[in-house]
Amino acid sequence: MRTAIINGRILLPTRIVKGGVLIIEDDVIADILPEDAFSGFEGQIIDAKGRYVSPGFVDIHTHGAGGSDYMDGDLDAIIRAAKTHMQYGATSILPTTLTSSKEELFCLFDQFRQAKKSMQNGPNLLGLHLEGPYFSYLQRGAQDPRYLKKPQKENYMRILELGDGIIKRWSIAPELEGALEMGRLLRNNGVVCSAGHTDATYEQMVQAAENGFTHITHLYSGMSTIVRKGGFRYAGALEAGFLIDSMSVEIIADGKHLPESLLRYVCKFKPRDQICLVTDSMRASGMPEGEYLLGSLRNGTPTIVEDGVAKMPDRSGFAGSVATANQLVRSMLQCTDLSIVEAVRMLTENPARVMNIADKKGSLNIGRDADVILFNDDISVSLVMISGRTTVEQEYKAFI
Repeated sequence: MRTAIINGRILLPTRIVKGGVLIIEDDVIADILPEDAFSGFEGQIIDAKGRYVSPGFVDIHTHGAGGSDYMDGDLDAIIRAAKTHMQYGATSILPTTLTSSKEELFCLFDQFRQAKKSMQNGPNLLGLHLEGPYFSYLQRGAQDPRYLKKPQKENYMRILELGDGIIKRWSIAPELEGALEMGRLLRNNGVVCSAGHTDATYEQMVQAAENGFTHITHLYSGMSTIVRKGGFRYAGALEAGFLIDSMSVEIIADGKHLPESLLRYVCKFKPRDQICLVTDSMRASGMPEGEYLLGSLRNGTPTIVEDGVAKMPDRSGFAGSVATANQLVRSMLQCTDLSIVEAVRMLTENPARVMNIADKKGSLNIGRDADVILFNDDISVSLVMISGRTTVEQEYKAFI
């Protein structure tokens, strides 16, 4: 099967190609031709009508969407949440857990494997991101404190054994006893180890970077910052995110978790190729405002979705994002001086590199998987292709 996308603005990692033709053969990007060299093509032709032709978005931190959470323990919930995000341009996703009982976690393992086998015309399920249960109580945020633990080898080895092949990322607090040993083990097993919900000092974060931790979970959310002890100031995990060059960071760029000033701050002081955009979305993503549960239907935490964000019932703090992938790019363009190329790269090539899949995902370079989306200047998505097959075609899909 051959497909040509014409009349679009093709977004490459470093530039925009205007007047080019993107050629897809079977399930990979085969070529980019000048328009004047494109003739006699045999195959499907898609007219982009001036829209951007972009690599599909890669969301490496999402808990749900469309009224469903990945912790619901239900095959249909996994598929529904994944396909909802796909409508907004996410062609690859990393479904993410919350702190939970072992029974709920192991149920997700089974359901996730079934979803990978049975889901048709859906996004790439890259694997699972385990968020917890090895977190700081002080930085737990909306994570259920009943299930917080310290990393004990017999515990996490059992999880790794049952999640063999599907656990691709794990967020833990590196200051906890046993966390550095766990970080080394995860690195040796090809699992991306991320510092999250942590009360670590800068010095402890340096140790983490030396022991397998390569990424930082939702910068500014659930992490320590500067404190004073005996009159002296000590830097925390937040400052480490800017100072440790080997660690990439992710931000929830919904315009709520981080205001414009902090979005600009991150872009000014962290190398832009080290920044990833994530939705960290809960089940209300793509849904009307109202009351929802964060986490599973059985053990979830009640939340109120209003003002474009999920809040704790007493409105004392946020309880997750309701963002969609295209909204992240839109927010960065509205709030910072990023170019469209740079903003898109933060949700395509950068997260693909963090997850060690940039040789296949995250760009329209020749030989990459043909995960392609079309969107207009407002980042409203009109077409989604996964592995060269059109899965979504609509007038537009904007953030609701």
